[in-house]
Parts: sequence; C-alpha cells; structure tokens
Amino acid sequence: MTDRIRALQKELQEALSTRDAALYRKIQRTLGAHLQKASENVDWLYANMHPYFFITMKEEIEAIVNLAGALHNIVNQQKITLIDQEENLIVARLDIPGSLYDTLKTLRERDISYAEMIHSYGPLPGSKRDLEIQKFEFERKSNDEIAGAGKAKIPKGTRKAVAAEMKRLYHEFDPKDLDKVLELLWHNNQTYVRISPPERIARILWLFLQAKRHDGLYLDVEKAEQVSRYRESRILFSVGNPEQRGFLAQVSEVFQRLNIGVRRSYCVSINTGVHPYFLGTFYVTPRDGKLIEKDSDLFRILKTELYNTQILSTDRSTYTNFLANRIMTGEDASLTNAFIAFCHTTLSHSHPDRFDLEVIKSAFQSDPDFTLKLIHVFRNRFDPDVKNRQKVFEKALSEISKAIESYNTGHRYLDEVRETIFQTCLLFISYTLKTNFFVPEKHTLAFRLDPAYLDELGPEFTSDLPQDTPFRITFFFSRYGMGYHIGFSDIARGGGGGPATAHHRPRLP
Repeated sequence: MTDRIRALQKELQEALSTRDAALYRKIQRTLGAHLQKASENVDWLYANMHPYFFITMKEEIEAIVNLAGALHNIVNQQKITLIDQEENLIVARLDIPGSLYDTLKTLRERDISYAEMIHSYGPLPGSKRDLEIQKFEFERKSNDEIAGAGKAKIPKGTRKAVAAEMKRLYHEFDPKDLDKVLELLWHNNQTYVRISPPERIARILWLFLQAKRHDGLYLDVEKAEQVSRYRESRILFSVGNPEQRGFLAQVSEVFQRLNIGVRRSYCVSINTGVHPYFLGTFYVTPRDGKLIEKDSDLFRILKTELYNTQILSTDRSTYTNFLANRIMTGEDASLTNAFIAFCHTTLSHSHPDRFDLEVIKSAFQSDPDFTLKLIHVFRNRFDPDVKNRQKVFEKALSEISKAIESYNTGHRYLDEVRETIFQTCLLFISYTLKTNFFVPEKHTLAFRLDPAYLDELGPEFTSDLPQDTPFRITFFFSRYGMGYHIGFSDIARGGGGGPATAHHRPRLP
C-alpha cells in the first residue's frame, strides 16, 4: 500500500473522529480517484513491461502495488523507493543514461547477491522517458554456509525441465554435471530457482560452467528474442572470484562508457564454498541502434574492457582521475598503473624519499597528456594491429625522448625528478621483450624484460642490487599487487607472453 493511500486513510480517520462529513466525502472521492489511477497504472505496466518483470517480481506483490500507486508521480521525482529492507531494495526511476551506475555507486559497501534492472518498452505517461526498475538483494552466502549445506530438495519437475532445456540449448553439456550445479545454485539462491523459467536457469548454469572452463573469465553474445520495437543482443559475462564490492558498478560503467544501453540485466552471485562467481546476463542495445555481433569491433572492445575489470582497481586514483573523466580507456589506466609500479620499485629502493610512491603517481597523473604519449609509444611497440611496428615505434620513441629532455614546469628539481621517472618508463617500454597486454583473457599483466635495462639505469640506481646480472626478469602487475620473477640461468619455465611480442630492442636516443 502506498504512502499516499496511508495518508488518505489517516485523514479519513481524523475526519470520522471529528464527524466532519464534508471532509469525509472529499477524502472518499480522492481515495477512489487514487485507486482508479492505480488500477490504470497496473494496466500500463502489463502493456509496457517485459513479461520477465512479472516473473521476477511475482513474490514482490507489495512492490508492484506501491509502483502502481506511485507510477504517475515518478515523472516529477528523481526516484521512488518501492521496497527498502535489510536484504531487499527495489527502486523505480526515469530511464536516464548512467542511472543504474548512479545507484550502484551508493551500494559499493554492500554485498549484492542478485541485481536486476529492467526498462519499460514505452515512455511513462506525461514523459518522453521510459520507466526503469532496479532490484537488489543482499543475501550473499559465505564459504562456510555453502560448504556446510546439506542435500538440496529441488522439485523433480524443476530438475526435469532444466535438464530438457540444457539438452536443447547446449549440446556440449554433460548431463552428469546437472545435479551438482543445480544444487549449488539452489543453495545460493532458492528464490531464483523457484520462480525462474527452465530456460533462464539453464542459461545461468551454462554461464557458470563456462567461467570454470575458461579460467574464471567468459564473455559471449547472442541475438535475443525480439520484444516490441527494440532489437537486443544478449551479453553473457561470468567471472570467477571478482572484486567483492563495487564490481557490478564497475561493469555498469563499462557499458555506459562504450555507449551501450542496457535494457535489462540479471546478475547473480553464487559461492562454490571456495570463492564466488559473478554471473551476468545483459540485454543491450548500442545507442547507434546496431546489434552487437561477435566479430564486431564493439564486441572486441567490450571484451577487453570487461576482462580488464580484473586488473583495474576502482580504488586507484587513475580510475577516478583518468577513467571516470573519460581521459583514457580502462586498459590504458591499467597500463598506467603498471608504469607507476615499475618506476616506483625501480627507483625508490635506492632513493626512497626522492621517488616516493606519491611522487611517481603525481608525475603520471598531473600531466595526463604526457602519460598518454607514453602509452602511445608502448602501443606502437606491441600492438599486433599496428603496421610497420618497429619503424613506427622508433619514430615515436625519438619524439618522446626529445619531449622528456625539454620537459619544463618551471621548477628545476621537479623537472629533474620527472625526467628520471619518464626515462625509466621508456626503459621499461624499450627493454620489454614480450607482454600479454594484448591478450584479452588475463588476470595479471606480465612483461618479460631484457636485464640489460639495469645497465642503462646506471650505478646510481643499481649499486645496492646483487652484482650478478640476471638472465631473465619478468614484471607482474595485478589488481591487488605487483612483483618480479628473476632467473639467473637459462632454465625453461613454460608459459609465454602471447602473440603481442617484440624481441628487437633499440637503444634509447
């Protein structure tokens, strides 16, 4: 029941207590008109909402009643909260670009177990904008809860129907896996299994299995069934052991930044008893109206950016200063963080005060144009799509080397410090032999370095290091830290840096 109706009932009681017959009749008329409007709003919802809205909300009758009573007021308010409980939040608002991201930013500290967003297929009465419903559940299960869960009592009819859908949709699926994964989903979110159509359950189970099969990262796109005037692509995205808080907001930011409108989304977090998995289904329409195809440039960029969420932390200032302000891509922000980490660890062990971490960060972040030039040099060296890479790289290297030599802020000491930092970054780029940077499926950035860069640094920065020159040095950078793997002999270790490699190393000008 809406707050408006409650208020009217209160006025009605007060009117009866004072025996104000005129007021009583006025309230009755207003209440009747309000109920009539609510009834019309229910009709509008059935005519304009995707059928899944009533499937996923079938146990949220109070929220639907509240929505019907307040639907015509949403146009004049930023948002209306339909349900606000400890484990459940449902919000109605106008469809404005970035509205989901705005809500998720306020929920960064909450453990979201399920998130749903859905738009109407027509504008709200009296508005040019569609209705947007956002639903969140906060019942994420712990490792101990899942590990200690008993046998799931899943209805036989549900299991049979899901098995049939798995066989129909996914021919590679091994039926022997069904009971285990279906039981896992049940232990994490019984409501999801109880209210969902078999096809929906089958899709989320398949998405989970693909994440496990692909080392915790999986992305796919399908053509969705068409409803009303919208043509949609279905994006399937799953991640093993993602960032626990704020991850969905980061994913939402990617879609927003790439101008991909999300019409509907259903995201589930399930815990295996070891670590959680994020399973997201997004029904999208790019704002240019074209469907996303698997071989399109947009899908390739989307894959790069979504996978990069495993490396780029939203807590780092590069995210807030560069990415949020659209100065650089998420992938470039991750590379900038790697530059900062390498320069800090290379220079600070011998000069901890002069090359403090904040000093290094300031060098890159106070001059984003110069940072982008360094990224440009790196891309010219390693990007497999760049033609005549070596020639293009050497030209870019020569140009930026001259720019570093003439770097001038008007503060001599600061210029000397930053010149050293940027020269160290160029050493990093020039003496990297291979990298996995251009391989999408990665959880960590890796750079195989020619140890000869230590000679270029000179004794000022190497005198406190072991005298023996390493045979190999590999630098790693991830969301949660960085490190080096150093070898002093030619012993095969396996692995590799992927196709984006460059073995010829030019001397710095």
